[in-house]
Amino acid sequence: MKKIYIDTLGCAKNEYDSQMLAASLLERGCCIVYDPLEADILIVNTCGFIEDAKKESIERIFELADQKGRDMKLVVTGCLSERYHNELAEEMPEVDMFFGVNDYDNLPGILMDESNDPGVRDQVGTKLDDLAYHAREFDEGAYYGYLKIAEGCNNACSFCAIPSIRGPFRSKRIEDCVREAEDMADAGIRELILIAQDTSQYGRDLYGKIMLPELLHQLCRIEGIDWIRLMYVYDNGITDELIDTIANEPKICKYIDMPIQHIADPVLHRMRRQSTGSSIKAAIEKLRARIPDVHIRTTLLVGFPGETEQDIDCLLDFIDTMKLDRVGAFAFSDEEGTPSFELDGKLDEETKQARRNLVMEHQLKVSEALNELKIGRTYEVIVDEIVDEGVFSGRTRYDSPEIDCEVTFSSGNDLVPGDIVNVRITNAYEYDLEGEEVK
Repeated sequence: MKKIYIDTLGCAKNEYDSQMLAASLLERGCCIVYDPLEADILIVNTCGFIEDAKKESIERIFELADQKGRDMKLVVTGCLSERYHNELAEEMPEVDMFFGVNDYDNLPGILMDESNDPGVRDQVGTKLDDLAYHAREFDEGAYYGYLKIAEGCNNACSFCAIPSIRGPFRSKRIEDCVREAEDMADAGIRELILIAQDTSQYGRDLYGKIMLPELLHQLCRIEGIDWIRLMYVYDNGITDELIDTIANEPKICKYIDMPIQHIADPVLHRMRRQSTGSSIKAAIEKLRARIPDVHIRTTLLVGFPGETEQDIDCLLDFIDTMKLDRVGAFAFSDEEGTPSFELDGKLDEETKQARRNLVMEHQLKVSEALNELKIGRTYEVIVDEIVDEGVFSGRTRYDSPEIDCEVTFSSGNDLVPGDIVNVRITNAYEYDLEGEEVK
């Protein structure tokens, strides 16, 4: 029995892929271990989206290479391997094999086939994953999980390498999404988080029209799933039908992740976004009008080539006036192979980071003011962690795991992660809340 250690870096899509890989290896009689020193095969599922993520992936590969024993194999897969497999193969002789993001179906068979030519290290293929149903393996006690409903992207934003890494947009069939979600419910998952590069376009390629509302209706019928959360919904895909679905289905969290990147039209144009400042604001206003308690999360990209002080002022005014509930900001990373790599007007790192910090300073004040409005109110909270005896940490329906706000609360009950309880908010901070469980 081969012992496999899988280290996953990057986004939720990589976590999904690692769970799929783990299930396939278990079907072949392997054992998943959580200590690299116990493993026969070390697998690093890498991220290669921006510079910081690439550095983290490379550092982790070398860390595991240092721990690799004589009879161990070190395998690298994921976005970094897909994007730079030729360069990595030259620079990293410690690695035994490289696989890409569309090779998870082939990887287990190759690793288990002792007759495989050991001299062939670069196993990155060119065939795109067809997104058929896949079983997945979840950690013991998992209560939230990601459902990847589509892969790839057609948006062709000038700063983004994802289309070149993961290919064009392609949806998973509704019946396969539902089957995976049913597996997740059977495994104890209570919070279902839908992911893709652009979830709002789900189904257009398969069915000739957007089918996200229909998929959501079917997922809401699954027993055991209590919360359904939408991530990566572009403003131009927020239709009346989608809004009605979110508003009327009790299981769907009144939360939507809408990545806008910027609000100044000159920057959006250079980014090759399909949005304008006015279209973004219109989508926000429509959501708030039809779903009064909706919480909107977004990500912003500052320091893009050619971005002016006027553009930043426009963005800061947007933050101050629109008062979005959750905002993350990143400084532009100059990625080779993307159209923005060829643009003039590059800004120095100090300027980019200063602008990013300024954006987050404005958002901090917004977040604190919005949190103070929650004092005295009662919210459903899912338990994430036992902090101390009688003290727990969790999230409301308006918060995604690992990236949004936390609620620390007291309770006289013996709660475990995944329990959902009612918590009255007693105190508020810049990003987090405090409270106590109530009946």
